[in-house]
Amino acid sequence: MHYLAQVTQSTPDMSQFQPYITMLSGTLGLVFLVVFLFSLLINFMIFKRTGMNPWLSLLMLVPIANFIMLLILAFTEWPVQRALRMCRAQAGGGTYPGAGYAPAAPTAYGSQLPPPPTPPTLT
Repeated sequence: MHYLAQVTQSTPDMSQFQPYITMLSGTLGLVFLVVFLFSLLINFMIFKRTGMNPWLSLLMLVPIANFIMLLILAFTEWPVQRALRMCRAQAGGGTYPGAGYAPAAPTAYGSQLPPPPTPPTLT
């Protein structure tokens, strides 16, 4: 009985599926290429906005180097942060505390505006 089932069972002809397999592999290849280029563009823009050399994004293609670059991005002071800290230190006359700005010293009238004019007196 088992032999009869094997003999009567038809095997699919793989040659009829060849055009579909070719089309699917070409489509998947194109999708992978678009995703690859898009991720490369994203990494390029991240490195550019952090003030680092944007061509470091090519290191994201190397398996061990991409993890090292993520560690560098996470734990180093970015050049943009360094420049911002220096600008704030120059503007404030000291180091930037990092927790916010100190409130302005109160003036005689409680604000930076000049006092209101006094109304004229009638004599």
